[in-house]
Amino acid sequence: MPRTDLIPPDRSSHTFSGLIPSGCSPSAHCHAWCVRLPDGADATRLAGLFERAVRTWWGDTPERLPRFWGERVPAACDSAVARRRVEAELHRPLDAEGALLRAVLLRYADGPADLVLVAHRANLDALSLRTVADVLTGRARFEEFTGKTASHIVAAADAETLKRWREADFSGRIAWASGDDAAGNRTGLVTVAMSESGADVSATMAAAVGLVLGRYENQENPVVGVLGPVPERPEGALGAYDAGLLLALDLSGGRTAGELVAETAQALAGDGGRCDGRQYAELLAETGGRVVAGLVTDGPAEGGSGRHVPCQTAPFPLTIVPGRSADGGLQLVVHHRLEDVDADSARRFARHVARAYEQLADAPADLVPADVELLDEAETRQMIALGRPARRLEGRPERIDDVFTARVAEHPDAVALTCEGHSLTYAELDARAGRFAAALLDRGVRPGERVGICLGRTPDLVVAMLAVLKADAVYVPMDPAYPADRLAFTAQDAALRVVIADKDFADKDFPGGGPASVVRPEELETHGSEAGRAGQGRRGPGAAAYVIYTSGSTGRPKGVVVPHRNVVALLSATRDDFELGPGDTWTLFHSSAFDFSVWEIWGALLTGARLVVVPYWVSRSPEEFRELLARERVTVLNQTPSAFAQLMEADWRQEERLAVRLVVFGGEPLDARPLRAWFDRYPEDLCRLVNMYGITETTVHVTAQNVTRREAMTGSRSVGHALPGWHLYVLDERGRPVPCGVPGEIHVGGSGVALEYLDRPELTARRFLTDPFTVGRVYRSGDRGRLLPDGRLEHLGRLDTQVKLRGFRIELDEIRNVLLADPSITAAAVVLNGDRDAAGARIDAYVAPAGGDPAAMRQRAAKLLPEHMLPATITPLDTLPLTANGKLDVRGLPVPLVAPAAPIRAPSGELAGALAAVWESVLGVPVGPDDNFFELGGNSLYAMRVAAAMRDRGLPAFPMRELYLHPTVSGLAGVISHE
Repeated sequence: MPRTDLIPPDRSSHTFSGLIPSGCSPSAHCHAWCVRLPDGADATRLAGLFERAVRTWWGDTPERLPRFWGERVPAACDSAVARRRVEAELHRPLDAEGALLRAVLLRYADGPADLVLVAHRANLDALSLRTVADVLTGRARFEEFTGKTASHIVAAADAETLKRWREADFSGRIAWASGDDAAGNRTGLVTVAMSESGADVSATMAAAVGLVLGRYENQENPVVGVLGPVPERPEGALGAYDAGLLLALDLSGGRTAGELVAETAQALAGDGGRCDGRQYAELLAETGGRVVAGLVTDGPAEGGSGRHVPCQTAPFPLTIVPGRSADGGLQLVVHHRLEDVDADSARRFARHVARAYEQLADAPADLVPADVELLDEAETRQMIALGRPARRLEGRPERIDDVFTARVAEHPDAVALTCEGHSLTYAELDARAGRFAAALLDRGVRPGERVGICLGRTPDLVVAMLAVLKADAVYVPMDPAYPADRLAFTAQDAALRVVIADKDFADKDFPGGGPASVVRPEELETHGSEAGRAGQGRRGPGAAAYVIYTSGSTGRPKGVVVPHRNVVALLSATRDDFELGPGDTWTLFHSSAFDFSVWEIWGALLTGARLVVVPYWVSRSPEEFRELLARERVTVLNQTPSAFAQLMEADWRQEERLAVRLVVFGGEPLDARPLRAWFDRYPEDLCRLVNMYGITETTVHVTAQNVTRREAMTGSRSVGHALPGWHLYVLDERGRPVPCGVPGEIHVGGSGVALEYLDRPELTARRFLTDPFTVGRVYRSGDRGRLLPDGRLEHLGRLDTQVKLRGFRIELDEIRNVLLADPSITAAAVVLNGDRDAAGARIDAYVAPAGGDPAAMRQRAAKLLPEHMLPATITPLDTLPLTANGKLDVRGLPVPLVAPAAPIRAPSGELAGALAAVWESVLGVPVGPDDNFFELGGNSLYAMRVAAAMRDRGLPAFPMRELYLHPTVSGLAGVISHE
């Protein structure tokens, strides 16, 4: 007995019946039949026969009686004029609520005639339309069909379901295809020949369409629409409508391909169950309100009785019609709405459906749907080549410090480093780094040994990095702003014996009491000498240069080991295209623990440019940073989109334009639409914008996409082509290339692939794989993307719980595991919530059971998590909401608890009151005098808005650092009032 629930636990194929949809253009659901009368026809006699027949069939609906038209065409039957006239009649729509049928007799000057019949599928199915043609042409007698309609079937159908079908409009832009907004109702046609088999054509085709659609849309339960005769159609019925069916197919792996086809056949026969209107609506909601692909099951025309046009325009964006070619061979015709699907995408889809059909038709007993191959060998080779850049990488592998030495020799007196009015030339930077290196060697630092660098954004940071490389060691950047426990973990995990740290850390034991020996930069300067083991027995370019730690899903950060040659290759791949050279000025804006800084530091110093070190508090203030850019005449700027949004707002208020000629975006997805304002001020010929996709494990950057006003207008998500020396694959879960435009997991190969995860052999083996298509290795990114036909990559987000927030890559599971370490918490969920802008993006946590103090939980988490990973809110719940499958129901999570639990006490003083009002307007929550700005959901972007709102209201300005040092209304008001 068939199930009647919407999506049964076993997800078997299911059928949902009703009238065909009519919410879109009437032509989408009109079909037509054309019969050639070689000896001509008596129009008067034919009109009389037509009237007699239709009154017998439909005499009880006089207002909807079919119409007969006769017309002479002053041209021969095989002329272009005749062909155009027939096509016009075949594709002239008929409203579902109007006449039941339209008949047109076209009589040609040389004698023959064409009879064209047009009907809406809601009124007549294909067999009925053919029957009318047979009666009018004398092949059948109309008396044989009197009183045999399908009215009882209509009466038995669920009224709500029929209503929803009639109101549905199965349309919408498809992510893996491009459409033409100006195409209107125009439909394209694609035809693919198929091999003959003894399979049930309709059922096998429906299963093939669902399988291909599931791969394209990354769905285990794709929904396929079907238009065809109603199940159990009464024998000889005339006027039976075509049923609208939805097939929910199960591709989860629980069925063989044969079982899938058998269940689909059962559903098409009317034994797949029924649903009511509510269940139908829920199923349609699962598809996002649209059904991408549908099948017309009229069956091939036989007997040469005429030409059938199954749909005037496609009822679904992709409408699949199995049929027969002129020579009788089986073929697949795809009608595609040009508004939704371009010809190339439709052609690929048709080719893959045909290939899937042939494999399903001859499937061995143990074949499962996942075994079906969509791409043949030729297309597989094409997809492999598509992710490779046309330009090859020039140059040989080199060490970072060797390339820097060459720049010193070329321009020893050029300024290499600037910070707060102090500068070092290339020769001075080289000499100072040499002294540091000698001091490290005197302390026993060995080749390949890892040395921690826990310094803020000062010249010493860059000097120390270069010194570690000169000592043939490996530097490990450690941001001093990170919690002490996290720094201690890094020191222990990297087995650091020496850490170069500033005064704050050198005056006490290293955080956590680890084994590391802490040395100040000034001690290296004092005790070092320029003598050292210069270049003898040094490791080669393939040896590690640095280890940078990224978030880890187990709650433990993981170290990524990157060799010298990768960094040099990155500069070789971009130098000519970006025109990088000694005339440029770069900024070091980002944390040394964020791999974007690798690009900033070595991008400048290995091309002979000047590097301006941006102090931390200046990086927190867009106004001060903008002043630095103008003062230093910076030409190359590297920004996360979130930071650049702040900078644009600060720049807009200044009359003087910046000298920036190149802006490189990285670290997080770019929404190009807000950049239109930037182009108004900085045209494309003055300032080039480049969006780069990258991964720490593949050395900062992988692709590059020029962002023009066009990309800004269209909101393009392209991150461009692979850099020379890098290459891309987009693969499915079995490691097979997916079709062009179809999402899969991004794999990156070539010159940027890191060596390993430090001391994580199992994780390294899972993520750093042997390249399946060429020599070398690839990194399995965990990112979702698709390759476009021109080889550009679109980045579509993460496959797992990893997210990017203001440039930092974050494993939400790491935060969750930190929360679960609290003994009062038994269950936790962490989600990234976002507003329409970057400032509204934040991490929210939910914990159970309720009863704990969220502030205390947050304080405990702050000891282990850096600021960018700390949840903005922690909401206690009795239990976490779960789905029917026992998974976290993200949609069931309540609005985060952002308001303080205690009653709000009004701030005292006029300034404090005004400041609280500003915070409330920006954060959207009540604010008390002692509430922490950042615990209320504040972040650096909101901090900028607070400063702007205070300026607009005529309130005193304050340095941005004061908000971080005094993050309460009372504290900040006290600082401002004393300035």
